[in-house]
Amino acid sequence: MEYTDDGQKPHWFVLRDLKRPNANLPAYRLLEEANMNVFTPKKWYLATVKGKRVRRQVPVIPDLLFVCDTRENLDPIIERNPLIQYRWLRNMRRTPMTVPDTEMNRFITAVNSTTFPQYYRPDEITPDMIGRMIRIIDGPLNGYEVPLLKMRGSRVKHIIVQIPSLLTATIDVRPDYIQLL
Repeated sequence: MEYTDDGQKPHWFVLRDLKRPNANLPAYRLLEEANMNVFTPKKWYLATVKGKRVRRQVPVIPDLLFVCDTRENLDPIIERNPLIQYRWLRNMRRTPMTVPDTEMNRFITAVNSTTFPQYYRPDEITPDMIGRMIRIIDGPLNGYEVPLLKMRGSRVKHIIVQIPSLLTATIDVRPDYIQLL
């Protein structure tokens, strides 16, 4: 996590959305309507609406979202909506959690490069699951140096991309794009 005290420079703030999962206007939509850059990891979900099955994207972790903006712009929205809160750093006296721009942009690019990313909490990925370090040599993730996910019997190669202490995703990648380090 990154320490920030100024409200002038845009940062990727980590927020909590305490609204019900089936709320009509979840926080990520409210913030998108306010023209803020919002990212929330989503998965596909089959729902029944008026008797018909419909595919929808829903947040993987309903209370986790990332917003890139200045604290100056974000504070009034959070004050008006008590169910949207900053996630605070521990032992840092009301300092909101932020994620460095490069880390967040890298994570978003990786997740958006595949149709079905798999998300994990950081404690779900054990050291036994982490394989060799590789470099991606082509495609949308060109130049990324990441570890492989060890999976027995799998022909598809999966890489691990993470936001430390918050969220981990595995993304499938073509074997011909892999260069072992």
